[in-house]
Amino acid sequence: MAQPENVARAAPWWSRLLSPIADIRPGEAATVLLLGVNVFCLLALYYVLKTVREALILTESGAEVKSYAAAGQALLLLVAVPAYAALASRVNRVWLVGGVTLFFASHLLVFYALGMARVPVGVPFFLWLGVFNLVVIAQFWAFANDLYSREDGKRLFPLIGLGSALGAWLGAQFASSLFAAIGPFHLLLVAAGGLVFCVVVTIWVHEREKGKEGGAAGEGERPLGKQGAFQLIFRDRYLLLIALLLVLVNVVNTVGEFLLGSLVVEEATRAAAAEGIERGVFIGRFYGSFFAWVNLLGFLFQLLLVPRLFKHLGVNGTLFVLPVVALLSYGTLVFVPILGVVRLMKTLENASDYSIQMTTRHALFLPTSREAKYKAKQAIDSFFWRAGDLLQAGVVFVGARLGFGMRDYALLNLLFVGVWLVIVAGIARDYRERIKARPARAVA
Repeated sequence: MAQPENVARAAPWWSRLLSPIADIRPGEAATVLLLGVNVFCLLALYYVLKTVREALILTESGAEVKSYAAAGQALLLLVAVPAYAALASRVNRVWLVGGVTLFFASHLLVFYALGMARVPVGVPFFLWLGVFNLVVIAQFWAFANDLYSREDGKRLFPLIGLGSALGAWLGAQFASSLFAAIGPFHLLLVAAGGLVFCVVVTIWVHEREKGKEGGAAGEGERPLGKQGAFQLIFRDRYLLLIALLLVLVNVVNTVGEFLLGSLVVEEATRAAAAEGIERGVFIGRFYGSFFAWVNLLGFLFQLLLVPRLFKHLGVNGTLFVLPVVALLSYGTLVFVPILGVVRLMKTLENASDYSIQMTTRHALFLPTSREAKYKAKQAIDSFFWRAGDLLQAGVVFVGARLGFGMRDYALLNLLFVGVWLVIVAGIARDYRERIKARPARAVA
């Protein structure tokens, strides 16, 4: 009976520190921490670059061009996704993840040189960042899926996701300070250096795990099969349902953002007329506070709720949490369309999306093939996500022509949430079937 206690005492301090958050087993803590640090850096760097993006495109081109540029990102992904799949069929995972990350880092050096030469780069940088943030995050989670079996991923993904939530929170907190201190173009050099660090961490994790039993570590030395990303998705109902899920989640969320933004603009106009507060100042203060609360609450959800939800509900059960939150959010908006209530509902919805939903949708790929993890996931997390942006723009355009008000959009979102629940039920059913057909520790 004394052996487990001795093993616990021999465990590194960081393993004992993390044990209340997740079920960390001997030999796992170092890799989990490295993966957490990696995704922390990726998210923090993205929020820094996002600040640069907004400054460049709004000062060089304006908000209207920004809205048009968002459609261009989806077109770029039609080229990027097949190119990524072709590369994945030729190199092993560490060359794939490291090479793609360094490829993006080299672009930052080009943008730096052009910016210092006073060449307008706002639109190209906006397009580039819209591809970069989806591709590198998708491939990080594909790499994590490749390392762990289904049961190990279920235990450890909530802890790895904590690095993502913390990176988003702190990156958003410090982005404006860094921007003011060194300016936009020197921030690009900082980000390029950060991406090189991420590559070093990826190689470190790969070398640690490639010789271990379990998971897909041994397979990581070989390139993937020749099937294309979209081919994999449209031939597998489970993957197609996940793709449709991401489209629908993005539509519901961005329509909700549109409703929140409309109410904020109305309130800013009222405050300007009644209290003399400048509209831009009111909007800036509102969104600064809103994003801070969303990121903080998302971090707390990731820390306190996600591990327990995964433990008690499983991955397939946790899928239902966000649509239930959205159902409550837009059901409330139908009856109480006022800014304070909408802000509260959207804070809960976005925080749940960035923590509970984010970790769950990445974990859905644990019982899939390696080709699905890298290729199909890349297409789903990038192209199908951007397709949701385009569909939402169409929804708002048609709604404006039909004279929709707040309640009309809220009712439409409730309809979308109903379809969302049907899709989630299908995914949960297929997930259970895959678990039954595949042993818990089978190599994906």
